[in-house]
Amino acid sequence: MASFDFSLVSAPFRMQPGLRRVASATATAQLTPSAPGGRHLREKIAVLGSFAEQALLSTPGTDEVAVLRAVAAEAARSSPGSFLVATTPSGTTRIDAPRLGWALEADGTPTGDGDASIGAVLVALPAARRPSALLALAFEEDFAVIDGATATIPWLAVCLPSRWAPEEKVGRHFAEVHAPVADNELLVAASASLARLVTGDDRWERFVWTISADPRLHQHPARGGPDWPAASEVDVEALVAHASFRTERQTFIPIAGSGKAIFTIHVDSVPLADAVTSAEAARRLHDAIASMSPAVLAYRRLDRVRDRLLAWLASRASPEPVRR
Repeated sequence: MASFDFSLVSAPFRMQPGLRRVASATATAQLTPSAPGGRHLREKIAVLGSFAEQALLSTPGTDEVAVLRAVAAEAARSSPGSFLVATTPSGTTRIDAPRLGWALEADGTPTGDGDASIGAVLVALPAARRPSALLALAFEEDFAVIDGATATIPWLAVCLPSRWAPEEKVGRHFAEVHAPVADNELLVAASASLARLVTGDDRWERFVWTISADPRLHQHPARGGPDWPAASEVDVEALVAHASFRTERQTFIPIAGSGKAIFTIHVDSVPLADAVTSAEAARRLHDAIASMSPAVLAYRRLDRVRDRLLAWLASRASPEPVRR
């Protein structure tokens, strides 16, 4: 996990867009190629091997090849050799993820000598799903397409959702997508204008964080996962041993001339005690959680553990005593 910028954590906490321009499109990478054997790749292989129908989704008429080409163009800039889309002499499309050692021939046949589990996933999928699957595996990010004209999401390749179901979001309006979010008034009211903004010419990013009892990257709500122990079962330190600091970097890559953008989601999760290594980080998290509304605490599943987390963070935020 790259060091998280705790200056992004503020109080009072509010559910809001929090967009900022990407510092420099030429210097700031928006894609992270998957590392062979890496955590993101392992979890994505598992998801696509069993639940691909919940991860790879599109509405009728979506031009998936245009999406793949846009990602390939971005990859050529920031991570050359990670994802290639080529037109064959016959006018068909070949897709290649060289760092994974796998490709899809023009007829959709998987070929390669990389990790055999990747090949097994691709072979088992219907041919129509293989291109988005190879894209999903080639990068640590998840992907979605946002249509600025309709403020809808016509296409997703999301293997690592944060307690939301991609199959319930495809084709939906931004306002519907954010309807379940607690204290969502700002997000819902701005949904149409946000969709137009992020599908314009500029590049944008935002950062999301939470504290979770579930250390997994993939948290589809239908597949359960660890929950917080009861207050009577553990003390503060034991509770923190269960806790993970989960972050998302979300960015938007314009698809030139289309009025659409590719939405990237990079999820990471580390033990909370490993993430909070300074008094300043602890203070910022403490003040943000202390200011969360009951609805937000319940939405984030922090209502049961709020007081114990605040006690631990307060102890971490206190300066070390001066030794004489």
